[in-house]
Amino acid sequence: MVTPATPDPDEALWLNPAEKEAWTGLVSLVLLLPGRLESPLQHDAGLTLFEYLTLSHISEAPERRLRMSELAYLANGSLSRLSNVVKRFEQRGWVERTPDPADGRYTLAMLTDDGYDVVVAAAPTHVRSVRELVLDPLTAEDQEALARIAAKLRTRPADLA
Repeated sequence: MVTPATPDPDEALWLNPAEKEAWTGLVSLVLLLPGRLESPLQHDAGLTLFEYLTLSHISEAPERRLRMSELAYLANGSLSRLSNVVKRFEQRGWVERTPDPADGRYTLAMLTDDGYDVVVAAAPTHVRSVRELVLDPLTAEDQEALARIAAKLRTRPADLA
């Protein structure tokens, strides 16, 4: 009986042309698209993409309140980065932080009415960019495929599942 050879973990498993094309496309999206989405936000609303996503996620949460840990995940930033941004937002009167009444170990970020006004004013710029750069060039089938692929590649911390 012949047993299959165990692959050498030190040997590179090079990408074939189709795999390389898929990987190059993905890495290009990951690296280039955020800057293209951020530029109009900076110009029209004075917000970075991270700042907009932070405000947007809080605005969509029940009672416009969200745990900082969940917000960091949703906005794709570290807790320390998020804390710095939220501190600036607090100084502008856009966000307030309070202990989570359900579990005092967590902190909630709450969007104020002024903060809500900021995100509502910036949203059309962001949506226009998303449509122009992502959705409009794709067919409905492409959009469905993109959603399926994103679901397959997504990771989520266990406490946020």
